[in-house]
Amino acid sequence: MALEQWWGGRLRSGSTALLSGMRETGGSLPFLRRIMGGAEHSPQTAIRQGLIAALMIMAGSWGVGWLTTSQLSLFARSRFLVPLRVEAYGVISCTLLLALGSMLLCRSWLRLRQRTEPWGEHALAPIRRAVLVWSAPLLFTFPILSRDVYSYFAQGRLMHAGLSPYEHWISQLPGWFAQGSDSLWAESSSPYGPLFLMFSRAVYFISGGVPEIGVIMFRALAVAGVLLCLYTVPRLARQLGSEPSWALWITVANPLFLLSMVAGVHNDALMIGGILLSFWLIYTKHRFWGVLAAAVAIGIKPIVVLALPFLGLAMVGRQAALRAKIGAWAYTGVLTAAVMALFGVASGLGFGWIQAMAGAGSAAFPYAPVGLLGLGMGWVVQLFGGDLTFTAGIVYAFFKVLSLGLTFWLAVKKPAGSPVLYAAYSLTAAVVLAPIIQPWYVLWLVPLYATARVYSVRWERFYYVLTMLVVLSGVVDQLSVGQWFSLAAARWIAAAAGLAYIGYLIFIDPKTASLFGARWRRPPIRNEATES
Repeated sequence: MALEQWWGGRLRSGSTALLSGMRETGGSLPFLRRIMGGAEHSPQTAIRQGLIAALMIMAGSWGVGWLTTSQLSLFARSRFLVPLRVEAYGVISCTLLLALGSMLLCRSWLRLRQRTEPWGEHALAPIRRAVLVWSAPLLFTFPILSRDVYSYFAQGRLMHAGLSPYEHWISQLPGWFAQGSDSLWAESSSPYGPLFLMFSRAVYFISGGVPEIGVIMFRALAVAGVLLCLYTVPRLARQLGSEPSWALWITVANPLFLLSMVAGVHNDALMIGGILLSFWLIYTKHRFWGVLAAAVAIGIKPIVVLALPFLGLAMVGRQAALRAKIGAWAYTGVLTAAVMALFGVASGLGFGWIQAMAGAGSAAFPYAPVGLLGLGMGWVVQLFGGDLTFTAGIVYAFFKVLSLGLTFWLAVKKPAGSPVLYAAYSLTAAVVLAPIIQPWYVLWLVPLYATARVYSVRWERFYYVLTMLVVLSGVVDQLSVGQWFSLAAARWIAAAAGLAYIGYLIFIDPKTASLFGARWRRPPIRNEATES
């Protein structure tokens, strides 16, 4: 035992010495010092480095981002793109650009935090500028981290053909696969609200079926959502006593948020912005407009209907009598139902979104605990002659009812907590207890938590690592590589490069290692102002 303790101590001390030496070497090299350094009070350095990262991501997406093979595609036969998407050197180069660019953007985000401290109103302007500057190159990327935008487009095509996406599937469309939709969702009903589906139909009609024009229009909607979050997050945080600049930095400036919403073209940004705006309007005594904003968010993605009870609590206050709470819930529910009825009539879809939301989960992801549990129990029952789908459906239905029960309990609980924080708890339960969990679902939750309160350094460090790992997993999982190049090889290259960079940021980089609790003795530098 003594020998084992001695040997373990020697290993730890040796590792510490090795890492310390690597940190000192990295900090003394002029090139690395120029990338890692800069005057600590200047956020502009981090913004510039983030711009370089975003340009790398943009260029990388041209080779391994999602591109349709539709005959109407503007880029499917582009001579410029052929070497990047077909030749081995092009695919490898673009894979590295995408993986390393994403990690460099994470580093720029971390350095932006250090360069804007201490938090305060002065930090809001550089954080907003960082969001705008980093987003600009992402407007010109092919979709990355997800290809859901092509499913949006296909559902617009369904609507244009007079079919309800709540009752019909993408796979019923001729040539659907060539238009880029993920086969995982080809036989699933739409999880989106009638307002968004009306927009999808308009996009398909205006674009004439050209996928790239559709992507531009959907990206414009996603950017509108990002701008709405940029406007609302600091205002709601200030209203609730949180730190506006910190909340804006950890939510909207976050690389996972920008890559998922702008580069990945997700409609979630508008949903998130809408529900945050609704809380802020209610807290500033604009009840009607607050409920209307919530109804629009539900019309985009119905899952946020779970926030409605807490909007009612925000109207009357946490300590209000039960009669006052019931009155607020009735006002919120009736007005929202009326707006959704208008959306249903205008779209011709009625209240089909309710059935679609209740039936969501016909597919399950292995890393969703409830999905894995449902499939596992289904397989066991199948061994004895039972029906796998039926059994899994019962499991999914049980946990959906459980999440609704938690929402009800939080709404009537005494003493009541912060309505925004309770809305975050409710949505967290809905996400965790769902049979499908997508990586960007965390972005539904963090803005509500961050605007409600500031969290400890321990939780921040956890979120730093989570952000980097989720970004990297999205890059690795969603590489679009042709059959003439090994997808497995491309994924290994991206994973190795990304993990190496994450390890560097956590353990070696003299600028970022301290954020993760590592201690680093800075080597002497003659002229700090010359660093970039």
